[in-house]
Formats: sequence, structure tokens, C-alpha cells
Amino acid sequence: MNIAITAHDAKKELMVQFCIAYCGILSRYTLCGTGTTSKMVSEATGLEIQRFLSGSQGGDQQIAARIACNEIDLLLFFRDPLNPKSHEAANDMNLLRLCDMHNIPVATNIATAEVLIHGLERGDLDWRNILRD
Repeated sequence: MNIAITAHDAKKELMVQFCIAYCGILSRYTLCGTGTTSKMVSEATGLEIQRFLSGSQGGDQQIAARIACNEIDLLLFFRDPLNPKSHEAANDMNLLRLCDMHNIPVATNIATAEVLIHGLERGDLDWRNILRD
């Protein structure tokens, strides 16, 4: 399973705390993510994460490309709906649209992320392996 992580600036620390809490589960999977988010999570948890560019420099598009190629199985994307930056709106909608098109489970907040991470641990997302093969 390949898990992508990204977070708006105001949600990066929440993503770090989430990944600390679920480090044991996340360590069993291949992780990738946008530059700053990945760096912060990796430094706090020791998790190995393939780092893409920062979101504003194209990291979101790198994740989108992997989703379009069916190389991502789960997206953890902590969004800040109150303070979106100008470049984020189009990128956010593109990521969510691609997840919908390719049946990629996506969490945009910590509540949904916890549901998905527990489902992942139980094997509820094993169907993604069949789609990828």
C-alpha cells in the first residue's frame, strides 16, 4: 500500500501529531508526500517518506500524477478550509477529483484519517491491492 500525505500550513502540526500517534501502522506502508509536510513528519517520527516538492512548487501535482497512474492507495490531506491560499484551491480540487475518479480513499481531516487508518489496520482497504494488480 502506498500512502500519500500532505497538509496545508495551518494543519502541518496536526499531521505530525497524527503520524506520531499512528507511526506503528504507517511504518508498514510506503509513504510519500509534499516536501515540507514530509520533512516535518519524518523528523518527528523517523518514518521513511519519499519527499516530493513542496505543494506550492508542484508537490501536489506530483501526488496527483501518481494517483492518475494508480500508484497511490490512500491520501491523507489535512486541509485548512478557513485560510486557503490562492494556488491551493485549484490544486486541492484536482487532487480530490482524481481520488474520486480512481476510487482512492481520502481523508481531509483528522476524524476521517483516523477512520481510514483503523480500516487500513483491519484490512478493510485490501481491495486496493486487487485494483493495482
